[in-house]
Amino acid sequence: MYLCTDSRARQGDLVDFLDAVLSNGVDIVQLREKGLEAGDELRLLEVFADAAARHGTLWAVNDRADVALAAGAPILHLGQDDLPVPIARRIVGDEVLIGRSTHDPGQADAARGEAGVDYYCTGPTWTTPTKPGRPAAGLSLLDHAAAHQDARPWFAIGGIENLDRLDEVIARGARRAVVVRMITEADDPGAAARAAADRLARG
Repeated sequence: MYLCTDSRARQGDLVDFLDAVLSNGVDIVQLREKGLEAGDELRLLEVFADAAARHGTLWAVNDRADVALAAGAPILHLGQDDLPVPIARRIVGDEVLIGRSTHDPGQADAARGEAGVDYYCTGPTWTTPTKPGRPAAGLSLLDHAAAHQDARPWFAIGGIENLDRLDEVIARGARRAVVVRMITEADDPGAAARAAADRLARG
């Protein structure tokens, strides 16, 4: 279970939120908030790092290899238009896991075979307001990823906003998922995380 969240500035509950979700089945938490200055992002990532350390989980930096290096992040996630993986790898070194976003079968195949990529995400399965203007890749992309499964982990992503949709991606072969609003907009984020993590664990 991989969760992307903003800094929770509106709610003012970042520390409590991270403790709730990381203690209830979220394995990786990523700060995703566009437009942050590097210094502000680094300060927020200290909170993510501390929370992950308390719960024995992982945390990720979105897009920026320089910030990942400065923060000592264990994971860097790259989109298709971000730095090429070989350059990002030179910046962050060999110990950091690098993930890749993919939006069609060709990109998924490329990520699965690309040196330096440790996991990849396939989607968006459904349209999502977190990626405005990006069309849905659909469930067929999950079918493709499942049919070509190898040792490299892959995640379903995009519009998985409730347990019914999580069940749909599981039925298509996904065993890992990236979620946002299912948890970030829940009245009880911890309970929402536990419900989702339990569904994934059951497969």
